[in-house]
Amino acid sequence: MAGDYPDPSVTKIGDTYWATATTSNWGAIFPLLKSKDLTNWQLVGHVFPDGPPAWADYYFWAPEISEDGGKVYVYYTAHRKGGPLSVGVARADNPAGPYQDLGPLVGQPDGSIDAFPMRDENGVAYLIWKEDGNSANKPTPIWAQRINDAHTALTGEKTELFRNTAPWEGNLVEGVSMVRHEGYFYAFYAANGCCGRGCTYATGVARSRSLLGPWEKYAQNPILVKNDVWTCPGHGTAISRGNRWFMLHHAYNTNGFENVGRQGVLSEFRWNADGWPEFLDNHSVPTALAANTSRRDFSDEFNGSTLAPTWQWPVEEKPQFALRGGKLLLTARTDHSGAALGQSLAVADYTATTTLDPTALPASTVAGLAALGDPNNTLALVAGEGKLRLRQMKGGKPQMLGEVALPAGKALHLQLQARSGNQYRFSWSTDGKTWQNLPADGAAVDGSFLPPWDRGVRVGVLAQGPSTATVGFEGFQIASLTR
Repeated sequence: MAGDYPDPSVTKIGDTYWATATTSNWGAIFPLLKSKDLTNWQLVGHVFPDGPPAWADYYFWAPEISEDGGKVYVYYTAHRKGGPLSVGVARADNPAGPYQDLGPLVGQPDGSIDAFPMRDENGVAYLIWKEDGNSANKPTPIWAQRINDAHTALTGEKTELFRNTAPWEGNLVEGVSMVRHEGYFYAFYAANGCCGRGCTYATGVARSRSLLGPWEKYAQNPILVKNDVWTCPGHGTAISRGNRWFMLHHAYNTNGFENVGRQGVLSEFRWNADGWPEFLDNHSVPTALAANTSRRDFSDEFNGSTLAPTWQWPVEEKPQFALRGGKLLLTARTDHSGAALGQSLAVADYTATTTLDPTALPASTVAGLAALGDPNNTLALVAGEGKLRLRQMKGGKPQMLGEVALPAGKALHLQLQARSGNQYRFSWSTDGKTWQNLPADGAAVDGSFLPPWDRGVRVGVLAQGPSTATVGFEGFQIASLTR
């Protein structure tokens, strides 16, 4: 699943595999993807397309999709307004939705995250989750507790299954997914540091005859570690296809790393003679999909009636927009870097372009092409107020990196080129053929400050100005570059 798809979850419903993944502070919340073969995925919607559920505000993590009793459930983590990280659940009649939020299930003082539903050896339904003790320099117990038939509340007492005790696990274990195989429950789990260039994530496994234990960790843990293609593999779901077994998990590609984000990776494993899972050659390679130019590249001429589902926005600052006459009409915002819409990336080397009419820009408004980390961290080439400016927002502090007089004409083409994920060059053109750099020497701008610790960069458009101002963009393209 090429692109920023952390903590992926997958299940089979009928003859179709369904997957979802973390969106963190990007909307729309929790993608819904389907596939017939675990390799070729189609984005068909989102669990919460219109914004957060009423009880939560940000950090939408680790959705787990499953079917039970003819209904589809997505258990997920979110930050409770005025409270801790909590586990909630949403329900639908169809995996494509629409989903009804059923509210939070558990939110311990240090936080509760990474839920997974599982029935015990007697068919009783439980919820498995992690207590987020590492956020307070404490251990991280994995808990199990019964859930009621309506999936709206936990019942009885919780039971600890295991916690971080092995040296390789560092300060946490998390992201548990379970399968039952030949009389054992197997808990695949992630451990150590998940995110960023200094990540130390890896995958381990434990097993038990009974869901509530006792649990035995595999002596050969970790069973899935980094290699020359993927690093920090972890937090996924184990699933079978025929008589083959796989885990859909995330990992950073070593070309692009945190700038592209944690991508969905399918790794195959087998059961050894002692009944433990062993990943094949401990090596996952990019699938044909991940190398497919059609996934690496993106083009939107804004000719439809609705925005393509791959567009994203800061989850707490959903912009107002419309499509009309082959243009994306984006309503400006005054705060942070302005209103923003962006696309997730599948590669570290690419060119992005868009076009706008500078003569149609409203007063006191700037708009253009941007690399987006979050609302307080952006690099943007913007037009407005008689100038074409290269603007940096770092930690909420703006800085001008270059400017020229706004060129005459009704078509202004803006271009961003990225190399190695974080080296950006910006240029502009009045005819789309002859390009001029800004700054004029064409020096690269270091954008390594852009991605937050838990997500990749987006590239897209922004508009900053009064809320009465609307900017029209005429097309947007991303084209991958070869090294």
